[in-house]
Amino acid sequence: MSRSQTRLRCPDTVNVLLLGTGGREHALAWRLKKSKRLGTLWVEADANAGLTEIGRVCPEPINDMFRLVRWCERENISLVVIGPEAPLAADYATKLADHPKRVVFGPSKAGAQLEWDKAFAKQVMRAASVPAADGRVFTDAEQALAYVETRVDGCVVKATGLCAGKGVVVCKTIAEAKRAVEDCLVRKVFGDAGATILIEELLDGPEVSVLALCDGQSFWILDPAQDHKRVGEGDTGPNTGGMGAFSPTPKATDDLLRIVQRDVLVPTVDALKRMDIPFRGVLYAGLMVTPAGPKVLEFNTRFGDPETQPIMARLKGDLVELCWATATGQLSEVELSFDRRAACCVVVCSKGYPGSYPKGLEITGLDEARATEHAPGEEIIIFHAGTTRKNGQIVTNGGRVLGVTALAETVERASALASEAAAKIHFDGAFYRRDIGRTL
Repeated sequence: MSRSQTRLRCPDTVNVLLLGTGGREHALAWRLKKSKRLGTLWVEADANAGLTEIGRVCPEPINDMFRLVRWCERENISLVVIGPEAPLAADYATKLADHPKRVVFGPSKAGAQLEWDKAFAKQVMRAASVPAADGRVFTDAEQALAYVETRVDGCVVKATGLCAGKGVVVCKTIAEAKRAVEDCLVRKVFGDAGATILIEELLDGPEVSVLALCDGQSFWILDPAQDHKRVGEGDTGPNTGGMGAFSPTPKATDDLLRIVQRDVLVPTVDALKRMDIPFRGVLYAGLMVTPAGPKVLEFNTRFGDPETQPIMARLKGDLVELCWATATGQLSEVELSFDRRAACCVVVCSKGYPGSYPKGLEITGLDEARATEHAPGEEIIIFHAGTTRKNGQIVTNGGRVLGVTALAETVERASALASEAAAKIHFDGAFYRRDIGRTL
């Protein structure tokens, strides 16, 4: 961001381009549409069916920066909101902010390196004394295999690059660890993203996601969420991009959040400052709450998916104003609050996920799901993820298809209501976890 954009005031009417096509982006778009400042909301041409219902489709290819920038100028785009990690790693934040009256919500490529290079993130955490799992970085398969032989208590093998949530393998045996190492360094399952791996100690405890808005100087910690990564009920089976999430979580006490701000967020951002990397956007700390205190499992540099769905369902602030303030160093001047109700998102998936899965299957029951009987003060919101339109019908187009989200007085009630609504949605092979928010 240029110096001239620092302290740039938010216009009364803001045309927004939202990058990203999944469930996280539908939740962001849903909240952006409630802003009193929103002018026109634009979305990508290949966005899911939910996004294209509430936003206008950008006619230019997102991967052609020259044409995209020219289009932003023609359409008076004042704010670009970047949802997924790939455009952040490609430095869209810097390229699209190269205009005196346009700002971008999302960190630069250098800031996003906390996510797209786990080896770099580990270096930053060590330099800042951030509590995290012990780990070592490898590029040589033989050395990595020799190392896992010493890990009698299990380990976690991570491809250091971007793998769409699938590059992390929790290994409880040496044999599992060897397979994970060979997948990355020998079989090249993740391509260049797995050319360098990180092997970490296996931590024990509940996982908590703490997301904070950061404007380069100040933080605003969002109400925490807790997600369920394993595909099977009871937290069994392989890791996924996320089978569901809920907010708030009883695991994230006020004391825990103070520790996270003091020991994780502040030293990490300060370490980046010393490297001349001002961080503006969402700093997402995936934490394991161990008996020794919270430890960082990984950083993301954008809203998580599916954590964004319950967080946006509960957010009461103006998201256009929040994104603008974050991008321009003015977080201290905006208001942010959350609904006292709890929210739970249950993800409906395609058969075969997180492995291969079919596409193009007709989805029915969406209206019935929204009409699920609920008490006054309760709500049901269906966020699209892997969907598209074909011949006038909404069909599947991904592994995680829909995020059925409910608001209710308690997490338990929100979980039950979301699960009841999810049961009314049908396509061949559809499945979801019925214990989201109940396995704490």
